Amino acid sequence: MQHDQARAAQEALFCEATLAKSGDNVLLETLRGSDPITSWSHYPPGDVFDPDSGAQWYYHCHDPQPDAREHGHFHCFVRPAGAKGPIHHLVAIGVDPFGKLVRLFTVNHWVVGDDWADAAATVDLLEKFDVQMGRPSYLVNRWLTAIIALYQDEIAELIRRRDRAIAGLSAAAPDVARADRTLEVASELTINLSVKAKAVLAD
Repeated sequence: MQHDQARAAQEALFCEATLAKSGDNVLLETLRGSDPITSWSHYPPGDVFDPDSGAQWYYHCHDPQPDAREHGHFHCFVRPAGAKGPIHHLVAIGVDPFGKLVRLFTVNHWVVGDDWADAAATVDLLEKFDVQMGRPSYLVNRWLTAIIALYQDEIAELIRRRDRAIAGLSAAAPDVARADRTLEVASELTINLSVKAKAVLAD
């Protein structure tokens, strides 16, 4: 596991450093050619889907808030049975206006309307998120893959906390709780890639 985390940390840092050479970052690269940027729209249009792994993602942002540190977030999914099969949300990856990682979070079911899977089943899907596609950006695809691998333990715990938060709304009617709009973000964790990578690579 430690070896896998070290490799993921190196890959995430490599992707960021390579983009930085041309004055780019994962956010600029994702939104390239999209002007103006519209709140709630998916970038790229139609999402990114890797047919080999079933991994899928899109980026979007909400209506801007004057004090918000986060510009928007990547929603990451897996379709274990292929493009026409069920889709399961894993985690959202928030970045600031400069494309720097700021948080990981999970959402209640109604937010993304995926095919619901409990924590145990969802955690088992984390290792399947692997996007090896040239478009819209190979570096963004590899960065997202590396982030989920690097933070797999933290994401697993966020998913378990998601289920506990939803269960706390209505233990007798889980379908009602998953549609309860008083709960949007079910769990979240503020993170810093540089600090995490330094700790992993030092071991």
